[in-house]
Amino acid sequence: MKLQEIKRVGVVLRPSTPELKNSFFYIKEVCKRHGVKVSIESTSAEMIGVRGMEFGNMCSASDFLITLGGDGTLISTVRRSFKFGIPVLGIHAGKLGFLADIALDEFEGFLKKILQGEYRIDERAILKAKVVEGDKKIKMYAFNDIVITRESISKMIHIDTYVDEKSFNTYYGDGVIVSTPTGSTAYNLSAGGPIIFPLSNVFALTPICPHSLTQRPAVLPGEYPIEMKTGDDKALVIVDGQDMYEMHKNQSISIQLAVRKARLIHRMEFNYFEVLKEKLGWGE
Repeated sequence: MKLQEIKRVGVVLRPSTPELKNSFFYIKEVCKRHGVKVSIESTSAEMIGVRGMEFGNMCSASDFLITLGGDGTLISTVRRSFKFGIPVLGIHAGKLGFLADIALDEFEGFLKKILQGEYRIDERAILKAKVVEGDKKIKMYAFNDIVITRESISKMIHIDTYVDEKSFNTYYGDGVIVSTPTGSTAYNLSAGGPIIFPLSNVFALTPICPHSLTQRPAVLPGEYPIEMKTGDDKALVIVDGQDMYEMHKNQSISIQLAVRKARLIHRMEFNYFEVLKEKLGWGE
């Protein structure tokens, strides 16, 4: 579903990159010329020496968000803004990304198209996970992947896995990647997992350096919840390569696709396979 009216956008800049100041002012000036107000998230604002707005307030006040940086900036912003259901547009500050696919010099032309309704919003699956620790429930969301891996490099880990409450597999090795279709071209791909069309409602389980040659990646329907138990091993849970949590012995993590999906703004002509070809060098 497209946006009804666009009056204000919120901007998030790649952290520790104050040289993006001029790029932000360019975005702000372009938006002003087309009658769109601009807010900037407080941490980004502090980095470039301007006044900003607290992230949650900015999401509530904006019609969509713009990230300027790379895919990492966009992923972080999608996760933080997920509960607001707000679309995100990624502008890459450098190399073309899988997600941030608009160059800065293309922004004004695309903004005109957005205001004319010539754009699309792609809905992408998000992983929702929960770890119960005593009376405390730790909830987390992942746009790319959730990795359950060994705590120490000196030993392997056993992970008992259940799908839809039925025993599925016991992974023995360095760990397991639970990947969304969007994340299938990230760590999942490096570990030998499948590339999945990003708008699919599935997820992949990919073992990391398994101890058995019979362990292979599996793609499961999105409606199936999974549970992973550590047994006698401690484990680390890494969310999108950005946040880390510890799992104790005999602790479990529940993972499933969230009902709500992330929303990314793209050009009408955006072609996922062309991006794959450019980024991965297919056909060369």
